Amino acid sequence: MSRRTLPIFKKLLSGGGSTTRSVTYMPRPGDGTPRPVTLIPGDGVGPLVTGAVEQVMEAMHAPVYFEKYDVHGDMKTVPPELIDSIKKNKVCLKGGLKTPVGGGVSSLNVLLRKELDLYASLVHCFNLQGLPTRHQNVDIVVIRENTEGEYAGLEHEVVPGVVESLKVITKFCSERIAKYAFEYAYLNNRKKVTAVHKANIMKLADGLFLESCREIASKYPSIQYNEMIVDNCSMQLVSKPEQFDVMVTPNLYGNLVSNIAAGIAGGTGVMPGGNVGADHAIFEQGASAGNVGNEKLVEQKKANPVALLLSSAMMLRHLQFPSFADRLEIAVKRVILEGRYRTKDLGGTSTTQEVVDAVIANLE
Repeated sequence: MSRRTLPIFKKLLSGGGSTTRSVTYMPRPGDGTPRPVTLIPGDGVGPLVTGAVEQVMEAMHAPVYFEKYDVHGDMKTVPPELIDSIKKNKVCLKGGLKTPVGGGVSSLNVLLRKELDLYASLVHCFNLQGLPTRHQNVDIVVIRENTEGEYAGLEHEVVPGVVESLKVITKFCSERIAKYAFEYAYLNNRKKVTAVHKANIMKLADGLFLESCREIASKYPSIQYNEMIVDNCSMQLVSKPEQFDVMVTPNLYGNLVSNIAAGIAGGTGVMPGGNVGADHAIFEQGASAGNVGNEKLVEQKKANPVALLLSSAMMLRHLQFPSFADRLEIAVKRVILEGRYRTKDLGGTSTTQEVVDAVIANLE
């Protein structure tokens, strides 16, 4: 959501004013045609939270329908039919896929990003009105390079007991992620982009990343640009997070930074996100889905659906259904503001279904 719309949005949340728009939106003929979306329920709590999205979309009569694929994180490869579906539909909604630790099984999450060239990960970390946190005025967008760096997957055992893992940084990938970050800032009325790095130690690899960011920054003179070493950035995030606006990072740093920012702003259960490339996009919980394998949450059916519901609002905007996105986001934020229905991670006792029912009741 653009910062320019925040005053109007706050007024709607508080119950004042009408939801009638003061700006006319003129769709193109055919824009209301229902769109197919590939759906991956995933592992653990994934089917619970993706099921929540399906219910809300049906209640809204949103112009989307889902093509569901039974895919799990312990599979050795991504099923070709899933790739074909995403390439055809261009858009996918995904629950968490559990990645085995160690062993020879590759992460299906990483394989999907590489196969579809989803080079930009975006996580939006912000305060939700009514949800108490240590810091206020947090509104951070973390944009992370998604296809190289430490996630290149180039590892081998040199001799027994010695393993070499290669970090790959290219000018091409660094420039395109920097361009995406500045373009995002420009389109969303953001004022500053911070490049996160460790170029004081990795002078060539992270040095190339910074050089690329500086070149792109020079083309956006209206947007402030600064740089911060990743360890100092982590400390600054937990002490003065309000100083950050848009952050652009290489692969590994972005994973760490987005989870720190999410924890500060309210937790991973409420932060939306997605992965996008030139042709395709996958929307999922923004920060690390650490609860994906929590069997107790699955048994009690108390997984938090908020993050994926907000990610679905992002997806609806991506599909150019802005009014449906606004309705969904306003309903979710009203439920959080009222505070009656919250899952355990937000200090409540509600089930997933109770939160879903509350969101549906708040739809306009």
